[in-house]
Amino acid sequence: MDLNELKETFEFIEDWEERYRILIDLGRQLPEFPEAERTEANRVEGCTSNVWLVCRRDETDPQRLIFLADSDAFIVKGLIALVLMAYSGATPEEIQRTDIREVFRQLGLERNLSPNRRDGFFAMVDRIHELAAEAQAA
Repeated sequence: MDLNELKETFEFIEDWEERYRILIDLGRQLPEFPEAERTEANRVEGCTSNVWLVCRRDETDPQRLIFLADSDAFIVKGLIALVLMAYSGATPEEIQRTDIREVFRQLGLERNLSPNRRDGFFAMVDRIHELAAEAQAA
């Protein structure tokens, strides 16, 4: 599923509990996160739950960045999946131009997530932007 498909799905689902289930299912589909990467250096500050995030260059196209992330909370894993849909596989320039706040609004997340989850979501986004800026400068 990509972001456009997720937006379309959410347009047809009024029940927020069902949307939560979809996010949780997306989180279950995240690629395996390497245990060795669950370090303090890879932990995202500002998240209530534990969230680990790493960035690598795409082996086939080094201009593109691949992000791997994981959490110890099911709904947060779903939010990670959403963030990775928006950013993983993009160039640093594309990442800087992506308006995830608009996607967040379109999905109705600002109305249905707790302030802590919302803050954690944007902490992940901020960390991705930092990593993209570092990759661009390298």
